[in-house]
Amino acid sequence: MTFTALINIMPLKELLDPQGKAVMGGLKNLGMGNVQDVRIGKHITLKIEAVDKESAKKIAEEACQKLLANPVMEYFEVSIE
Repeated sequence: MTFTALINIMPLKELLDPQGKAVMGGLKNLGMGNVQDVRIGKHITLKIEAVDKESAKKIAEEACQKLLANPVMEYFEVSIE
């Protein structure tokens, strides 16, 4: 079966997000001062051939751990459709 893995990778909450800070400054300059915080990450979609959802999730998580996410700076969340 083919499954779709939806992966969100975000900077760790404890770390500064320079890209988010730059966007925050831009929003304030545009008069959108009511925005309190901006965090910028990545969204990745994988098509995975697997026998079941659980196997597909394990494959996606392994891809994140080995290549897609930097565990020193980022965390990831995987959902399978």
